[in-house]
Amino acid sequence: MLRTAALDGQLTDLLGQVGVVVFYLVVWGLVFAGTALFVGVFVPFVTGDSLLFASGIIAAGASGVDIWVLAIGIGIAAFLGDQVGFLLGRRYGRPYLDKRGGPRMQGVIARTEHFYRTFGWWSVVIARFIPWGRVFVPVIAGVGRMGYARFVTANIVGALAWGVGITVIGYYAASIPEVKVLAYVIAGVFITASVIAGIRAWRLERADRAASAQADVSSAK
Repeated sequence: MLRTAALDGQLTDLLGQVGVVVFYLVVWGLVFAGTALFVGVFVPFVTGDSLLFASGIIAAGASGVDIWVLAIGIGIAAFLGDQVGFLLGRRYGRPYLDKRGGPRMQGVIARTEHFYRTFGWWSVVIARFIPWGRVFVPVIAGVGRMGYARFVTANIVGALAWGVGITVIGYYAASIPEVKVLAYVIAGVFITASVIAGIRAWRLERADRAASAQADVSSAK
């Protein structure tokens, strides 16, 4: 929450300096760039959940900022960002991913591939709430030749649940004191679900590695 408060202050300053329209464009642009341009790999804090929650809080207290224009625009930006990632993966294939950074980044990509294989259609939805997932799952879905219609439906659900949902939660957390606690609880549920999904994928990956190692030992005997 400290990060959200700091980002809240920065966004409030931005709104005061540039006006409502530019504020919309900056927030939407950051959400889009987070996945379409891989910016979320390097600065997930300013392109992810905290940005959405903080912008919702600002919409509650700033005159001229319409929460539904902001939230729906974020949902559209999130949807378009994933579409770009998917099309890049489908167009350029695995070599495109192999160019993404060093060993650490390749480890993240391998983990994301396992996550995608484990959850299939749901991985596109769940990944929205996981920093590394929302960057790489769309690309990997494209590389894996996921059906375009299946990807679009999952992308719509994920963009609405994440982009619109978290922004509106931030708005109600600030604008209606009676539901403030509930709003933070809902935000906590989103974060907890993200952590659980990540842990589950990590455990499955470890199990697969152990099984592969055991198979190698057996074949060597």
